[in-house]
Amino acid sequence: MPRFRCRCLVLLLLPALILVGCAPASPDRPTVTDDLERQVAFSPPAARVFPLAPNITEQIVAAGGADRLVAVSTADTYPPMVAELPRIGTLPLDFEALVAQEPDLVVANAEINPERDAETLEALGIPVLFLTYRSVADVPRTIRRLGQWLGTETEAEAAADTLAAQFDAFRAAADTVQHRPRVLFLIGDETLYAYGSGSYVHELIAMAGGQSITAALPTAAPVLSEEFVLTQRPDVIVGSFGADYTADDLLAKHPTWDLVPAVREGKVFSIDGSLISRPGPRLLHGLQALRGAIQGDSVDVPLHLPHLP
Repeated sequence: MPRFRCRCLVLLLLPALILVGCAPASPDRPTVTDDLERQVAFSPPAARVFPLAPNITEQIVAAGGADRLVAVSTADTYPPMVAELPRIGTLPLDFEALVAQEPDLVVANAEINPERDAETLEALGIPVLFLTYRSVADVPRTIRRLGQWLGTETEAEAAADTLAAQFDAFRAAADTVQHRPRVLFLIGDETLYAYGSGSYVHELIAMAGGQSITAALPTAAPVLSEEFVLTQRPDVIVGSFGADYTADDLLAKHPTWDLVPAVREGKVFSIDGSLISRPGPRLLHGLQALRGAIQGDSVDVPLHLPHLP
């Protein structure tokens, strides 16, 4: 379908689609079940794919599907090849721009992308499949699923096996540590955004030889109080604070933390947030950075990222 017809189609149909929701799948088309247990009309392999989240882009490349990408989101930064692809806003989703790329599959991150966008796209005949990321093991698992959807099973299986083995090496190294410091991972250094229960980030901290002090908090994305940090007294504080960040920088924003062990002993570390917040192959680099912050050493793992620089 020519792109100008796609634009006209989506502009004409979008208001109605938002009101009526997703059209039912045709009974004579094959269906695929995604991670949300949605039955989606889709017949693999996909030839033109659009990922709604940056971590899915990285996973598609790792699964051997780089040549299937028709565009990436405006938030994508890795791998370097994404600089050559068209960019589409996803939060909110630019339906017109997406339809113009004529994808035959859209892949979404269930923790980020709303299902209502999928309903609109599927009513336009574009299948949307969701993936979930609740544990580190979901990274190799979803790479395998992508291989099935893209028809790159052999490459995806090899990539997933390699990643799983490297994650296992971090777990084995963590089993040998003598002391597990209490770790606070902060998303920001002013407003104290953190990770609560149900996040794979606590598993990463454990695999790096620490114990997360926010793992038991009932809220998925808690905002911590000053009192919480003062009471919990973390041994190590890690966050995505920017380059050349020090304990003095954190103390300048939170002067009462001078008695917190992590601040008093200078164990405040900043790492690239995308290595933690984007569940994909680069979690390996995030793990190595966490290991260095928490245990002060590294794990002898090659950090091989299949199909990625």
